[in-house]
Amino acid sequence: MQYVGSIKVIPELPSEIKRLEELAKNLSFAWTPEARQLFRQINPALWTKTNHNPIKFLREVQQRDLDRCVNDPEYLSMYKRVVREFDEYISEENTWYKQTFPKDRNKVIAYFSAEFGFHESLPIYSGGLGVLAGDHLKSASDLGLPLVGVSLFYHQTYFTQQIDAHGNQIALYIPHNGNDLPLHKVTKENGSDLIVTVPLGLRDVKFAIWRAQIGRIPAYLLDANLPENPPEDRMITARLYGGDEEMRISQEILLGMGGVRALRAMGIEPQAWHMNEGHSVFLALERIRQLVKEKKMSFYQALEAVASNTIFTTHTPVPAGNDAFPLHFVEKFFQRYWESVGIRRYQFMELGSQVQPEGYEIFNLTVLSLKLSKFRNGVSKLHGSVSRDLWKDVWSGIPVDEIPIGHITNGVHASTWTVYAMRKLYEKHLSPDWHEHVDEPVYWRGVFGIPDQELWDAKNSVKQIMLNHVRERIRSQNLRNKVGTLHLHRLEDMLDPNILTIGFARRFATYKRAMLIFRDKERLKRILNNPERPVQLVFSGKAHPKDMGGQELIRFVSTLAAEEGFRGRVFFVENYDMSVARDLISGVDVWLNNPRRPQEASGTSGQKVGLNGGINFSVLDG
Repeated sequence: MQYVGSIKVIPELPSEIKRLEELAKNLSFAWTPEARQLFRQINPALWTKTNHNPIKFLREVQQRDLDRCVNDPEYLSMYKRVVREFDEYISEENTWYKQTFPKDRNKVIAYFSAEFGFHESLPIYSGGLGVLAGDHLKSASDLGLPLVGVSLFYHQTYFTQQIDAHGNQIALYIPHNGNDLPLHKVTKENGSDLIVTVPLGLRDVKFAIWRAQIGRIPAYLLDANLPENPPEDRMITARLYGGDEEMRISQEILLGMGGVRALRAMGIEPQAWHMNEGHSVFLALERIRQLVKEKKMSFYQALEAVASNTIFTTHTPVPAGNDAFPLHFVEKFFQRYWESVGIRRYQFMELGSQVQPEGYEIFNLTVLSLKLSKFRNGVSKLHGSVSRDLWKDVWSGIPVDEIPIGHITNGVHASTWTVYAMRKLYEKHLSPDWHEHVDEPVYWRGVFGIPDQELWDAKNSVKQIMLNHVRERIRSQNLRNKVGTLHLHRLEDMLDPNILTIGFARRFATYKRAMLIFRDKERLKRILNNPERPVQLVFSGKAHPKDMGGQELIRFVSTLAAEEGFRGRVFFVENYDMSVARDLISGVDVWLNNPRRPQEASGTSGQKVGLNGGINFSVLDG
């Protein structure tokens, strides 16, 4: 029999719960536990299998599961409540921004970032930078800020991590279709896709635009994976932080210059532009070009005009962490640009020039960002000081204390990271709108009124859920690695909720010092296996595929977890993502943070632990 093809039958949502699709397409579900529960309750196993992706879930769920929910009065009651609260949130007119700036309702702020971490179902983030950017947009939504986000749609995303039987990190790249994600395609009035072109060296690249809706805030994701582009250009938006230098600069040109063109094509005219790290700095160059061509300004007049409403946030406290390229490489991509704006090569190069200790010159994107913005900040008080010293050569002759780089300390979106049981405690003992007062120290004094037993019960229930999830992930990893049956049975007796649990989960970079706790292995064994006060350690995190040092740390911890004296007391959870992060920051008793000072610009995971009743055990960095 000849194979012709296959047909996928997509279930139809009953009219009584028709708006599940609308809820699935707005990422406000990322900070609304009741909305996620609507999907989970239909089919818990499928919800887990689809990685909590409501769009994919609704396409794969069985019709009988949907019909069953329609006949469940409790489910319908929860559905109606969630929809009502969603409508109230989206249509709220009395937001902080509208109260504070009633005359500025038509202004728009553009926030550019190479990655955004909204939820694990949209994996276009790698770690802290993206998660912070995602929290910024969520908070902007809560405040009613007229903000739009701009990034890239990585159709192979950041890598999925597997740990093999020898502790090696395996990086897998899994393709994603935008139609299976909580995204909307941006179209023209006739319904066809909006396609925009951006110059890349001597050629032009076309891209489409996806919109992610983050509560009240849109985030636009640029996608070069189009049939109109040659294969090498389609790969520009394949992987986050993947490929060589040419791929990196191509992504950054698409993000910056392409992002400006995308907003203009959609009729969006921002009054302020925020560059989250130097990845997006080329947005300023594109804006300069527009002013030179359309307003007939000189290059330097246009530069001053652009800088006057451009904000730059730097996150990196060490020189090696900042993107930089050889001058000949920059010439390949920007000769056409400097010719178009009427300047010479040396004038363009000096905008990003940085002389290395060895005497040669490079083009540094952080230097370029500092010169093309009037508002600049680090992400903590210490990081602001470190940044002023690090970049003092950009302002030669000015005292370090007067270098115009300030600081704004990073925060977290409390509604995203506060687990359901703790939210209920705050609603009961503080107020139902506790999340609207998170920046008021006096308000938080109310937590002292929470009875100890209620807090203890809530914390233990969350801890049990976390340990169950960790156990399931480790079991799946062991089955894939063909670990013996005896060890699988032993796993059932491990991860005891009555044992003090310490968590360490973050990007596995060497400066974060995951190994520090293993400095005296024999002493640690005695502590972990104390018969009266045992301790267990749970680790998780990814190392960049090119970071051999970070991967060696992962190998060390993973193999150590199988050694006598550490087995059953040390665990490594593979494929760290926002789902694993939510489990660990809410469930562990103690959060371990010991980076090498001052290399952690601003750590936020400890803030999330505190919201969930955990203890942040940290050095004074970040």
